[in-house]
Amino acid sequence: MTIGQLAEITGVPASAIRYWERHGLLPPAERQSGQRRYPPEAAERITVLRKCQQAGLTLAEIREFQREQPRRQAMIRAKITEIEQRMVDLDHAHQLLTHAVQCGEEDIVRCPKFREQMAAWRAPDPTP
Repeated sequence: MTIGQLAEITGVPASAIRYWERHGLLPPAERQSGQRRYPPEAAERITVLRKCQQAGLTLAEIREFQREQPRRQAMIRAKITEIEQRMVDLDHAHQLLTHAVQCGEEDIVRCPKFREQMAAWRAPDPTP
């Protein structure tokens, strides 16, 4: 398929596809009459690239992700730890905003219920 067809199927601009190809994240396309021609699995590779980006992986991490399994394990473990921390942070932000929308205190920091919640956030996690 052409780069335009690949862009349409994946919803990714052709410029991004060319960029990923230049930086080694997509295998180089074959050329026919000067036009890039991609195999059907290129769309699957782009789906993986987009999911990696959505997970917060940098281009260098995505490149590492595509290497042999032993080489990528450390990066993946570190990224999982980072994502888990972001999930905790997002949960705290959700709790804060949910409470704030219902709280009758003029200054949320003075709210006893919110102060209890903040103390719980600062407490060390009892699970190993």
